[in-house]
Amino acid sequence: MRFWLLDRIRSYKPNEELSAIKNVAMSEEYLGDHFPEFPVLPGVFMLEAATQAGSWLLRLSENFAHSIISLKEVRNVKYADFVAPGQQLEVTVSIIKKDDRLATMKVDGQIAGRPTLSGRIILERYNLVDRDPELRGTDERIINHFRRKQKLLLPGTAAAAG
Repeated sequence: MRFWLLDRIRSYKPNEELSAIKNVAMSEEYLGDHFPEFPVLPGVFMLEAATQAGSWLLRLSENFAHSIISLKEVRNVKYADFVAPGQQLEVTVSIIKKDDRLATMKVDGQIAGRPTLSGRIILERYNLVDRDPELRGTDERIINHFRRKQKLLLPGTAAAAG
């Protein structure tokens, strides 16, 4: 993943809710173009931060059962405020509905208590081996990669490196 848009997981309730932090720094490359003289976090990056938070909620709740978690659908997303360098975006995702393959989540983003983002996302999760038995090793490598990243987002956890 080229853009890691979460710096830390602030709180986590299995199968319920996860809150994460994105610190916006002026050194982030895309801010030079978005927008010159008025740098702000692009709305699509706010949505990506929410997608990453939702993915982490599923990974942690399901003990890394799936190698692939992807955004399938976005509903009723609204942007209420800009996020500028030096500000901290807090993204909270809450599970509304979940089955074997899809998870629907409510998304809220805030800066210092002010709303910035709201909506719903649907995430799809699966393993590559479900489509091709020869990809079992790839699934294992992807899952181990995220287990290692868990240590960065949730310091102090005993994440297995596999």
